[in-house]
Amino acid sequence: MLLIRGEAGGTTLTGTLYERGERAPSFKGAPDEDAPYVWVCDEFYEVESGGTEQVVEGEEVNVAFESPMPRGFDTREQALTAARDHVRTQFVRIGVDAEDVDITVEKAELQ
Repeated sequence: MLLIRGEAGGTTLTGTLYERGERAPSFKGAPDEDAPYVWVCDEFYEVESGGTEQVVEGEEVNVAFESPMPRGFDTREQALTAARDHVRTQFVRIGVDAEDVDITVEKAELQ
């Protein structure tokens, strides 16, 4: 299991990439169990009111969350590319420049 973490504007988003042989969570909308790599991460966007207040680059931003949208991939490289793109996209949706998002990948142990 890999944790793909994006940091920018004083906030962090972390998603999980389940690798071949690891059991990804199963729930409505989850990809086919046969996918060797499964990416799961929150999706969010800025709203004018309501949502959850986040401080981003020193300013309060109202953020609404969508249900995680798991995606399956055939190769590790496809999954990692999609994960990095996904994390950057979430930050862009709340007004952070994609170039400012620092991405790290960390191996985590299943519990």
